[in-house]
Amino acid sequence: MKTIRVLDVTLRDGGCVNDFNFGEVYIEKIITALEASGVDIIELGYIDDVKGSETGRTKYIDEQVITKHVLKHKRPDTSYVVMMDYGTFDVNKLQPRTVDSIDGIRIAFHKKNMKDIVRVAKIIKEKGYDYYLQPMITLRYSDYELLDLITLVNNELSDASAFYIVDSFGEMRLNDMERIMNLVDHNLNPVITLGFHSHNNLQMSYSNSVALLQFPTTRNIILDSSIMGMGKGAGNLNTELLLEHLSKFYGKNYKISPLLEVIDKVINQIHSEFYWGYAVEYYLSAINHCSPSYASHFYNKHMLPIDQVNELLSMIEEEKKVSFDKNYAELLYRQYNASKIVDDKNVVEELRQELAGKKVILIAPGKSIIENKNKKIIETYLQAEDVISIGLNLTLDINVDYLLITRKEVYEMAVLSGKKVIVSSSVSKGGRGKVKVLNYSNWIEVNDGTHDSSSVIAFNLLMAIGVKDIILAGFDGFSSDINMNYSDPILRRPLTSEQAEYRNNYYKKFIRKVKNNGINVNFITESKYE
Repeated sequence: MKTIRVLDVTLRDGGCVNDFNFGEVYIEKIITALEASGVDIIELGYIDDVKGSETGRTKYIDEQVITKHVLKHKRPDTSYVVMMDYGTFDVNKLQPRTVDSIDGIRIAFHKKNMKDIVRVAKIIKEKGYDYYLQPMITLRYSDYELLDLITLVNNELSDASAFYIVDSFGEMRLNDMERIMNLVDHNLNPVITLGFHSHNNLQMSYSNSVALLQFPTTRNIILDSSIMGMGKGAGNLNTELLLEHLSKFYGKNYKISPLLEVIDKVINQIHSEFYWGYAVEYYLSAINHCSPSYASHFYNKHMLPIDQVNELLSMIEEEKKVSFDKNYAELLYRQYNASKIVDDKNVVEELRQELAGKKVILIAPGKSIIENKNKKIIETYLQAEDVISIGLNLTLDINVDYLLITRKEVYEMAVLSGKKVIVSSSVSKGGRGKVKVLNYSNWIEVNDGTHDSSSVIAFNLLMAIGVKDIILAGFDGFSSDINMNYSDPILRRPLTSEQAEYRNNYYKKFIRKVKNNGINVNFITESKYE
């Protein structure tokens, strides 16, 4: 009868959430809880001789620091493993396995490297460690390619502790599971254990794992999971759910209470700071069969409605889908937004003449503009004859001269308001009402990324037409507290503290650059950009 084991990946896959910064106390608490639960195999993290650390993180510089700082005692009925991405750790540096060291290494590799893993796996085995084969994005292998890999494993690596089906993008459905399980089970050496590692983009981790358990095989099985599903993006199969299922239907005697305790005292604390779990952008990455990092990258710009994020993901070239390429993503994003090309020379000249000799007040949609004292100050400028007012993606009923729009969800409201509208060609080519269209590519900033917010476009436009005095209201800056951002909730999107800090630093530097060009810039509401 087949044996079923559980391999918990909280400290490794979960580490992708918090850059592996669990800290020594949390690392010990998580390991202790997993040991008490009876989990069969505990993955302690990554080994990476370039990006690894010695203490406090679960991306380690080598296996020796794990023995020194983490594995203070080992349970005899538990295996302790780490993962290495092919090419990120020199296995020749491994010290021979001892009773106090890790027990095994999981080798993650892409299809292009499948023949290279033979040398790596054999060195690991020679050093005395178990090794597990993790062909990333298994669904990307054709039947022929997967059979080719299985033949390689049967001939060269038949002493592998496990061969895995890896659903890296969380895109596998039950029909995919059935096809690949049949292919692997009928062709892989029967003594090799079959493992399954899933991601939860389509919320299929649990049902796919159950399907594997019900598959008619005598082969031994390993299922990967993490406490509370902790993992990058949509996360993984929940360890606590899996252990309960196996105890109820497969005669196991796992203990759930230690996991519930560590969820309460550790994992919930991490979850309050770092989000993982279902989100529509991860669903979109799965149905477009691409790295979730693309979906996060486009979505977190907060410039495109979700249906356009989906359209953009569908445009990713097949060979680029496997690994996230930021430069490629930025180029694709700009090409997508710049596809509607317009000649805006006449628009710019009209604005130059209208704004000649005027001061301009830019009113951003920060929460500060709805405070009574600031309303009165802003109203004074709106009534001044020498001031032209421009609202930036403004949805409030403020009597500005222009609305400058760069977000599609605001454009329809702006047109219906009857006000004069300046719009980026990425949103509309105009043709309706009092609309002036700016060519997207002419006004954005491209340096460490693509910066195409209404603020950036407004500043670049005003500098180009010779405005010398700019007054700023509602440029509050960003916070990781979603309720602190924007006067209108429809504009709010979640931000991490790192994303908020990056944006605040960027705009502070950008406005400083505007001032250095001889522009007089004054804030009349409080701002993190000052």
